[in-house]
Amino acid sequence: MRTKRTKFLAGGVVIAAALAYMIYAGVTQSAVYFVTPSELTQAPVAGKAYRLGGMVVKGSLRWEPRTLDLAFAISDGKATVPVRHKGTPPDLFGEERGAVVEGSWTPDGYFKATTILAKHSEEYKAPHDEGQASPKELMKTLKGPGA
Repeated sequence: MRTKRTKFLAGGVVIAAALAYMIYAGVTQSAVYFVTPSELTQAPVAGKAYRLGGMVVKGSLRWEPRTLDLAFAISDGKATVPVRHKGTPPDLFGEERGAVVEGSWTPDGYFKATTILAKHSEEYKAPHDEGQASPKELMKTLKGPGA
């Protein structure tokens, strides 16, 4: 009787430990850590993978649709880092907006991004202003004339 209880408790401890580890591993992997432009410019290591975060500098964004070359600068207000990327920018990406880029520092003095993560505002804004039609009026237009 006592050995069954001991086995049951030992099994419960093993399951609880495994569950705790899975929760811990999930939280640490989902946390997004990045360096700022100030931190990167202090001691950049060419070829090392970084996640760089900051604001896209106004007037720095240049995109060539034919070649998919994207160039911009990211700043934290203290330092600015030039960034180059090959591909289409995300929809929310733009000047004076937050962005996190993944990639590496090049010996040529710029950050070569492989991934761009555009940060969105946490402030909610209504999808339309007061002068726009109400949802009921919009539904009437969908039903057609005479409805």
